[in-house]
Amino acid sequence: MTPELAAAVNRISGLPIAERKEQAKDLGEVMVIAHAVVAAETGKPVIIVIDDGGGARLASSEIGRLQRRRQQDPTIGSISLINTITILQRAANTSDLPDRGTMREVYQRLRGVDDGLPPLDSTRLLSPEMWPDQPA
Repeated sequence: MTPELAAAVNRISGLPIAERKEQAKDLGEVMVIAHAVVAAETGKPVIIVIDDGGGARLASSEIGRLQRRRQQDPTIGSISLINTITILQRAANTSDLPDRGTMREVYQRLRGVDDGLPPLDSTRLLSPEMWPDQPA
């Protein structure tokens, strides 16, 4: 625990860190964002992966705050927000995810541990655009 992390959690959640840690809802997202903010405030570029809509909104708010601060202080770093779908889109049709079957397997495993992921059929991950060299 550092004073910077405690301050970030307090600002993001509106609660002191000791109280916030007692509430399980969105705690992981709050902590990821708080750690990212602390690193970005020291000048580092940070990428975070958040699938949860509420967590993404919290992160976007902090990203905007850092962008405003960076206008006054160019030494402030940045936070980029991506999600699992984006990562999978970038990996589709590569050696990491060479075909739709592999995509289905990986996505099923991820959904088993990430309740923020939508059903595979509601994404574009199996669409012909993702797999231009493979038959549908």
